Amino acid sequence: MKNSHLKAIIITSFGVFLMSLESLLIKLANIDAMLFSFYIGFLMFISVNLILIQKEKSDFLSTYTSSLKAVIICGILFGISNIFFINAIETTSVANAVMIFATAPLFSALYSYLIYRQKSKKNIFISSFFIFIGLFIIFSEEGLNGDFLGNIFALFAVNIFALSFVILSQYNNANRFAIAAATGLSTMVISYFFTDHFALELNSLLILLLAGLFVTPVSRICMGIGTKTLPASEVSILMIIEVIMAPIWVWLVLNEIPSNTTFVGGLIILITLFLNSLYTLKVNKK
Repeated sequence: MKNSHLKAIIITSFGVFLMSLESLLIKLANIDAMLFSFYIGFLMFISVNLILIQKEKSDFLSTYTSSLKAVIICGILFGISNIFFINAIETTSVANAVMIFATAPLFSALYSYLIYRQKSKKNIFISSFFIFIGLFIIFSEEGLNGDFLGNIFALFAVNIFALSFVILSQYNNANRFAIAAATGLSTMVISYFFTDHFALELNSLLILLLAGLFVTPVSRICMGIGTKTLPASEVSILMIIEVIMAPIWVWLVLNEIPSNTTFVGGLIILITLFLNSLYTLKVNKK
């Protein structure tokens, strides 16, 4: 039991670490957000299905049909979340986008209550208060400019992601590979209608191949596998890896430095999430 738990932590941590590289790759590709979404969705769909075919062989189709409802619903929602997140990265700073995305546990608790009537404990309400303070600080400096719009995109992305994560939690038997493939397909199809052209330069193509064939699908699959057995409190702590690493990658490569308000607001959000996760772990052990 302990070994399986440790294995789940390692797999999830690796997935989150890989996911922290996505923001940098989006910036480096230097192409329209919807064009990036189209190609990343296409490559993700192809790569995950190739893995599925090799892994399942004759049972390939059953990985979809056995939990078709979950595959369709979660695939579409995760795809929409991907598109909003990519638009957020290209419109605002990476630090802003990932700090806002870090509030996913708060919105997950909200949707768990609204949809499945799972009541939240007092610590969620206390955490929510401080998280909203952090969000207010991040939004306060931007005004009605590009960064503000990017922050709104990130807010939409995290809400849809949290909703899909809550729905997925009710389908533990749903094949995570199939959902990752469906996510790629929905990302590609939706972004297709908002893309004017499909031409790419070689540099952008190489970055997309790295992101679409390895980073994005592997990170999603690892997180899907790991989070099947880990409690939400541990997942929340592990997600902090991305929140910390994503801005660091962009700072090291592109010298994008977070603003003071992003740093202060993000620090409040990170500390709140970390303390809340530790508290939840302690209560669960008791």
